[in-house]
Amino acid sequence: MPYVNVKITREGATPEQKAEIIAGVTDLLVRVLNKDPAATFVVIDEVELEDWGVGGLPVAEYRRRQSGPSAGSSSEGAD
Repeated sequence: MPYVNVKITREGATPEQKAEIIAGVTDLLVRVLNKDPAATFVVIDEVELEDWGVGGLPVAEYRRRQSGPSAGSSSEGAD
């Protein structure tokens, strides 16, 4: 009976996007571990942006630094 907790920042994920995440995670567990989808639980927690950090910084500050003039052409960022 798998339980998967997905945490994302609260930035407007739609109910359709969340449903796709739930279906995709469930399908992955069925395919890889042969788990019963009826007994697979997926919970999505949305975290306020100011409560999420990456690289030792709040996400907003991390993103500002990544997109700044000295950031180069990196397309990596926090989700």
